[in-house]
Amino acid sequence: MLREFKEFAMRGNVIDMAIGILIGAAFGKIISSFVNDILMPPIGLLVGKVDFSSLFIDLSGTAHPTLAAAKAAGAATINYGVFLNTVLDFLIVAFAIFLLIRQINRMTRKPEAAPVAPSTKACPHCLSSIHLEATRCAYCTSVI
Repeated sequence: MLREFKEFAMRGNVIDMAIGILIGAAFGKIISSFVNDILMPPIGLLVGKVDFSSLFIDLSGTAHPTLAAAKAAGAATINYGVFLNTVLDFLIVAFAIFLLIRQINRMTRKPEAAPVAPSTKACPHCLSSIHLEATRCAYCTSVI
């Protein structure tokens, strides 16, 4: 069983998949940093100096000035700002993967073969396949 597992794990596609998962996780971290640190601050500034990661609804009934204060007090909150950041993060990752797959498909797509002109026709008497330039059928010897 150990030998079979080793053969399975050493196949190229399993190793490729593992490498893809690791690179994907690292890419996800880069995109999260891009969304949180580069993209959302200017959007928040345009919307009215809002930090999306600090937007929340306090369900406990008491007013807390910040999300950190609400969490420290143990209040139940709906963190819709963090959710917006996560949705934007997902959309950017999905779009980047779409572009990558699109390029891979474009590179691996085989060009379509040009249609080949027929070189034979059917004999009108016996319906055998004969050359286009034939004047007599090779099968029934009829004149064409």
